[in-house]
Amino acid sequence: MVFAASKKSGPSAGGSAMSPKSKVLLCAAGWLVLITVLHGYLNVNWGAVLNDFRPPEKRKVVVAYIPVTCQLTCPVTDYISKFSENGEIFLPRMFQGFPEIKEALISNKVQAAFIVAPLAIALVAQGVPIKVVYLGHRYGSALVVRKNGPVKSFPDLKGRTVAIPSRFSDERLILFRAMKVWGMKPGDIKMVEMAPPDVAGALAAGAIDGYVMGEPFPSQAEMAGFGRILFQAREYWPDYMSCILVVRQDLIDKRPEAVQVLVDGIARSGLWLDKGRPYREDAADFVGRYYYNQKPALLRWALTKPMDRVVYSSLAPRKADFDMVRDLMIETGVLNKKIDFSAYTDTRFSDNASIQTAWKYEPGIATAK
Repeated sequence: MVFAASKKSGPSAGGSAMSPKSKVLLCAAGWLVLITVLHGYLNVNWGAVLNDFRPPEKRKVVVAYIPVTCQLTCPVTDYISKFSENGEIFLPRMFQGFPEIKEALISNKVQAAFIVAPLAIALVAQGVPIKVVYLGHRYGSALVVRKNGPVKSFPDLKGRTVAIPSRFSDERLILFRAMKVWGMKPGDIKMVEMAPPDVAGALAAGAIDGYVMGEPFPSQAEMAGFGRILFQAREYWPDYMSCILVVRQDLIDKRPEAVQVLVDGIARSGLWLDKGRPYREDAADFVGRYYYNQKPALLRWALTKPMDRVVYSSLAPRKADFDMVRDLMIETGVLNKKIDFSAYTDTRFSDNASIQTAWKYEPGIATAK
């Protein structure tokens, strides 16, 4: 007897049909893997992730900064150097405040940082092994009051509240210098420490009567229409220096060539920024979008209204500038002993960088020299 072969529909023997539910789950899993891979490729800085696994002598220097104009040369150098033949010079890492940067420096999570000069001097006085090697920029800090408020001149601030970024800040020292000129005593103005991103809102709400901060926070109140500049730092402090670049002593001792490359790049970025308005406007665009998470229009205002609101040239550390900061710190009670300029600075690197020229980089052209 011959039996007819039974007919089977679907896949061949040994296989099994995939249910619609399984197909959906498989597609979802595949899509999730694809999104994860793309996210890692586009958003993770693999250079930074892998840096810790390199031999110490080959690691890129990690540089700390906060989103203010006196530290603009840090992201500018990072951005432009990526278009150069040798690639990025260092790894920038953004922080929101100086206390966090201080801890990162001490723990060697960062090897260099942009901080304020009084803080650098105070850290050295406390035994932290760092050296000042360059400046961030000159000028760029201002006292801001409400546009239609009761403060018309500096004496009107007597008995009122003014925000400062830190007791170890140049802005606090500016305020004391102005008070001295106007014959006011230290207690005549109430100073409160406040994070820079919070001051414009506090002024608008009437929680404070004014604030002394670095750019772009004075510009923020100006742009919004509720604040006005009572005075710029240079009115009471000619050649005022804002943030400075410090480097850990062990990096200077073991890898001085890496420190020189860092200072050279920062110096070149400062010269590039001072070439003219188009370069500052370009920097405002890419720094605002890719680094600071700030509106480029705000940075453009701070960098160009007027052009000398901030200056990025002649940034070698000078003894007279730092002696004045040190003496003001002692006078205002935040430093208890005199520290010599040579104890917290290393001018070799700025001296060598004095021969550098501006980056050869034009906005929109993806090459740099």
